[in-house]
Amino acid sequence: MADTPALARPASLRELFIAFTLLALQGFGGVIAVAQRELCERRRWLDAREFVDMLASAQVLPGPNVCNLSLMIGDRFFGWRGALTALAGMILAPMALMLLLAWGLGEASSLPHAQGLIRGALGGIAAVAAGQIIGTVLKLSAPLREHELGWPACLGLAALALALVVHWRWPLVQVLLSLGGAACLVSYALLKRQAVRQAGPQA
Repeated sequence: MADTPALARPASLRELFIAFTLLALQGFGGVIAVAQRELCERRRWLDAREFVDMLASAQVLPGPNVCNLSLMIGDRFFGWRGALTALAGMILAPMALMLLLAWGLGEASSLPHAQGLIRGALGGIAAVAAGQIIGTVLKLSAPLREHELGWPACLGLAALALALVVHWRWPLVQVLLSLGGAACLVSYALLKRQAVRQAGPQA
């Protein structure tokens, strides 16, 4: 079996800042849609399993998941300086563009003939964002085939989480604490049992 190529790392804080700035500028409808491709496939700073693990932690923590993710990745390579640099790269350029866009929409809203154009543009953006989210979910599901719970169980948990949020209108916090907590406990028990089995023949 061929050896897996070694992972790379950013050479400097400057490279880290530029990488996250470019990543943020590509993130129409959400940076997560392109983060896996940029960080895992193009730059090879993380493998797929590490990315999914970090993303899961970022989802559980309070605050925007992409900001949490940038903090964790920056801290991994350069400590607190890397965390601040990655976060700055993630928010500075989009914030400037959003302020400019907000000003432009405010000016255009006073023009009657611009109302339909604005609504149509926002509707098109929403459709693209939805497609990107669906594509990202399908792409990030690949590492779950190797998860300790097994692919069918992971798929069932994802479907149940979706049903709890969409159909039964559960708050996200309750879904994370109940369903996520149960999944963590079962995964821990399986990992512990696996460790005991591996240690048995060696004893």
